[in-house]
Amino acid sequence: MAVRIHLDELLLARRMSLAELADRVGIAAADLAILRDGEARALRFSTLDVLCRELQCAPGDLLTWTAEPD
Repeated sequence: MAVRIHLDELLLARRMSLAELADRVGIAAADLAILRDGEARALRFSTLDVLCRELQCAPGDLLTWTAEPD
């Protein structure tokens, strides 16, 4: 089972870099990279909120769950 993060796809669709997103939301680019790479162990609702606000998406656009192993 795994939760998948679709940050790269959303950034590409919006023609936005990870660094630009980091500046807009006030989160370090290194921390966003950890999230993007699927290495994050937790995600605060406040972080999810600012990401969805800046990317103009719903949480389900950013995160999906699959029953397949990692």
